[in-house]
Amino acid sequence: MLVSEVVGRTVHALGGDVVFGLMGSGNLAVTNAIVAAGGRFFSSRHETGALCMADGYARVSGRLGVASVHQGPGLTNAITGLAEAAKSRTPLLLLAADTPAVQLRSNFKIDQDALVESVGAVSERVHGPQTAVADTARAVRRAVRERRTVVLNLPLDVQAAEVELTPPPAVSEPTPAIPSDLTDVVAALRSAERPALIAGRGAVLADAGSALRTLGDRLGAVLATTAVGNGLFAGDPFDLGISGGFSTPVAQRLLKESDVVIAFGAALNQWTTRHGALIGPDATVIQVDRDLEALGAHRPVDHAVLGDARATALALLDHVQDSGRRSDALAAEIAAGRWRDEPYEESRDWLDPRALSIALDDLLPEERTVVVDSGAFMGYPAMYLRVPDAHGFVFPQAFQCVGLALGNAIGAAVANPDRLTVCAVGDGGLLMSLPDLETLGRLNLNVLVVIYDDAAYGAEVHHFRPMGIPVELAQFPPTDFAAFAEAAGCRGVTARSVDALEAVRVWLAEPDRGPLVLDAKVDPDICAEWLEEAFRGH
Repeated sequence: MLVSEVVGRTVHALGGDVVFGLMGSGNLAVTNAIVAAGGRFFSSRHETGALCMADGYARVSGRLGVASVHQGPGLTNAITGLAEAAKSRTPLLLLAADTPAVQLRSNFKIDQDALVESVGAVSERVHGPQTAVADTARAVRRAVRERRTVVLNLPLDVQAAEVELTPPPAVSEPTPAIPSDLTDVVAALRSAERPALIAGRGAVLADAGSALRTLGDRLGAVLATTAVGNGLFAGDPFDLGISGGFSTPVAQRLLKESDVVIAFGAALNQWTTRHGALIGPDATVIQVDRDLEALGAHRPVDHAVLGDARATALALLDHVQDSGRRSDALAAEIAAGRWRDEPYEESRDWLDPRALSIALDDLLPEERTVVVDSGAFMGYPAMYLRVPDAHGFVFPQAFQCVGLALGNAIGAAVANPDRLTVCAVGDGGLLMSLPDLETLGRLNLNVLVVIYDDAAYGAEVHHFRPMGIPVELAQFPPTDFAAFAEAAGCRGVTARSVDALEAVRVWLAEPDRGPLVLDAKVDPDICAEWLEEAFRGH
């Protein structure tokens, strides 16, 4: 059979049976082969949307994400989504057609390897017919075992060659790395009186939640996550929520008072530590990560442990005793200190984004997946909307790019259709990803899109207006997103008060509902506290 068919069948055999993409002449055959083998294909309207869909699918399902694009412009259109997935270490395979090496004058000719590697992804290639199966299996293996985003370049002339299909070698999960010497770490933990445990995306990828909860209980530690690990400790009475700019005042105080902080799969960057303010000057800091370059990359640590988050947590359980700071009084203090319990002065003339978020949290089912775009609004859904577990929160912020959440939400909804997917976006982000609003309507997914619509690029407005710098270039006339939604095959509702959420309640009660787009006209003059803090950190 043709190499294109061999590659498609091999990808399917190795777990890549759900594919997102946009069809071009260069990637049609390989994608058809995956579908012919029993796979499913979901077409986007933009290649970055396709990458984001595969990214969201992988984050929620825990499986390999797969995307497929045309050579040249198909790949360049996908680069922003590719950069986000690569920076997030999402196990993802992008099948990208490529021009034959001899076609030096092809309009599609670019250095795809250099382009891919420039954004932190891994570039692999099918070199010839006889190596097609091995090359494809190697690309999948690197994506799964190394937790990397890998691009498999498929030259058209190689795709058109004939070869016999052979079974690919199995791709197994990596053997967790267990540190050989934990003596100093154990000593630090045994001496802790006010320990804190912070888990990041590395802990989510390592499926370390249960082991870390047990370790936290053994240590008597308070628990927290990075933003991308949100939900890992959901329901635990000593869960402080997100560590960083989104931390509640109670969480900020308890983290800063901690005498030992141990982080698993967390970068401890400026966002997680609130520019260093959440870690006390005398605290002992322990960082556990499977990537050597991550250890101490953002701040000095007292003990660096190269190891898998779950395996290291299990190893530590054998050496620490019940101790720490936990009590019924502390649990009650944490329970009473949620963001929704903090007083605020509600906007009188507009829909307040805090009131909107609290009302949605009360209204929506607990079984939900919350996907949050980048922008000035993004703290509100992250701080006020609960999630049931770590797979219920998708935060594509590694590239800090506006406009990626709609694609991630579509992929998340495909991965878990039984949960309501809530896509929180700003007006600027949705306009950037508008083509895939049609994808959402066409696929008729169980998705609520909530637009925190301030008719502006709000971060720029709030950053520069206090300096006296004109911001009119970042402000716009109102957009009728409800009309856009209806035109794209979704339902559209405009909300200027919390009372308008009754339309959401009615929609939720419908048995065969399609997607709903809620255009919430929020107060453009409210600058979130976390955003002001981020500005002070620059």
